Amino acid sequence: MTGKLDRLLLLHLFQSFVTTWALMKASRMEPGNILTFVFYLLVFFFYRHVNRRMDLLHVSNRVALLTAVVFTTLYMLVDYPHYIELLTSRLYRFGILAVIFMGFVCLFYYLLHFLYSYACNRKRLYRVLLTRYQDVPYTYEGSRPHVSACFSAFANLIRSHTALCAFLCCLFCWLPYYLYQYPGIMTPDSINQFEQILGVVPFSNHHPWVHTLVFGLFYHIGYALTKNMVIAVSVYTFFQMCLLAGSVAYFISTLRSHKIRPFVLLMIMAFYALIPYHAVFSVTVWKDIPFAAAVLLFSCVIFRLSVQNNVCAKNLSIFIISSVMICLFRSNGWYAFLLALPFLLFGFRHKAKAVYPPLFAALLLSIIIKYPVMSAFHVQQPDFIESVCIPMQQITAVICNDRYLSEEELNLIEHVVDLTYIRDLYNPTFADNIKELVRAGNQDYLVAHKKEFLKLWIDLGLRYPGDYLTAYVNQTYGYWYPDSFYLVAEAEGVSATNLGVSHTPLIGGPLVIKAKEIAVKLGSMVPIYGTLWSMGVACWVLLFSISVTVIRRDYHRLICYLPGLSLLLSVLAATPVATEFRYVYFLVLCLPFYLITAILPEETDAPGCA
Repeated sequence: MTGKLDRLLLLHLFQSFVTTWALMKASRMEPGNILTFVFYLLVFFFYRHVNRRMDLLHVSNRVALLTAVVFTTLYMLVDYPHYIELLTSRLYRFGILAVIFMGFVCLFYYLLHFLYSYACNRKRLYRVLLTRYQDVPYTYEGSRPHVSACFSAFANLIRSHTALCAFLCCLFCWLPYYLYQYPGIMTPDSINQFEQILGVVPFSNHHPWVHTLVFGLFYHIGYALTKNMVIAVSVYTFFQMCLLAGSVAYFISTLRSHKIRPFVLLMIMAFYALIPYHAVFSVTVWKDIPFAAAVLLFSCVIFRLSVQNNVCAKNLSIFIISSVMICLFRSNGWYAFLLALPFLLFGFRHKAKAVYPPLFAALLLSIIIKYPVMSAFHVQQPDFIESVCIPMQQITAVICNDRYLSEEELNLIEHVVDLTYIRDLYNPTFADNIKELVRAGNQDYLVAHKKEFLKLWIDLGLRYPGDYLTAYVNQTYGYWYPDSFYLVAEAEGVSATNLGVSHTPLIGGPLVIKAKEIAVKLGSMVPIYGTLWSMGVACWVLLFSISVTVIRRDYHRLICYLPGLSLLLSVLAATPVATEFRYVYFLVLCLPFYLITAILPEETDAPGCA
């Protein structure tokens, strides 16, 4: 027994050492920094503590180890050059990277076990998260009767109308942004859609046509009533605010029906109402905002359908509407929906009679709109180069790295683009430059010779896998690396246009402007709080929630993560920009949903339609 304890002590001493080495490199400290010793002590005692918890609660080591390896890989793929930048020997480089990889795996492995030990403690979670309150009037006995009456009335209002309170709370907290950014934030993308609404340019599905139609519907309603273009645009902006707040209210209502404690609901409401980027996005005329609302609605209704014995008409209606919105409000949403479809069919196989008809109805409606309807209205489709940004960037990286290409390969490429300025235009994190180079060249040749270019892409990938991997990391790292900074929600006003719409704030002044500036910049200044502004952290939370669900063997809940996971994969397959928060805003909007569904005790799964 003593020998076993000694071996365990030595193991923890060694693991703490390699983890300290990894933390030292990640934090850019020198080996002689006294904080390395502080790291070592903290890590050692943490590992000892977690090991005791592991003995008390048995959790799958394989899932924890696999998740730790995934997290370590995602972190080091971007950060590793800093660890070996002063080393020239390949042997030394490999040795240092191996030690750091081992240290990070140990750190994430024990940290995950620590979190799993709480997530798997169902009885404790039952006490912390849930309440067995009865729906009876709340009374508060205080020293002042009128104050007690007001407090009791307010508490009963929240308990009786939780979803409505969440909806109104979000609108109230977002209202200053609406008044300051009136009639709404319109970037060049928004202006292009507005031009389509006014008939200045032909309809295009480059920005989803259905979203343009919805924008146009509310604009025309507002214009018909007021004959004022600014007010007409604000009508759509207010509708978008209501849609986003409505999705939050539906989520809160879902949790309320599972008897989540009011305090937990209040914290979730605060996340949506008080985090500034939700307010800024709620008044930004982008398709990404209603799309994110649709993803939250779709995820919540999947959760409801998976736990309810009786499937009600309201939830099925939301199921259809949110499905169609996912398919039509972003191009990648259609492919993500098709990717998730087989798993949805399998997950709801026991409720096929109730769920399959609306699911196929949404699919059929989306197909009809995407193809015959858009064709009838002569809607222009996005060009081919939009869908192959990552392969295009990878081939460009090979060219810019001066790799060998045969005469036949160079000739094939030169039929499409002029290679004279390709090195000056290539940006590893931004594909638009090369896209425009292709458009200025001969894109028709690329479309006509897809098979030849597919073979070229595969051949170069087999020949130069390092260049391909580096190009892919540079093009996508913002969505999975948790330490990438991106200034979120900095857009404001209306982009320059002569269409008759301009920024017309209803409130203003130095105090308002400074308050908005501070609110947006706090995410880049305050630790812990700043993680809520990170796309990479949102990705890690999704993966962690999936791993918790597997650890707890709540396999039926894995279907709840299908929308987010399939959409994330679609972004990682075709993103034109490495760091664009709005592309994965759906992931951030669904963060509380992922966490709460992962740890929600099974005992709360009850029938009903709230």
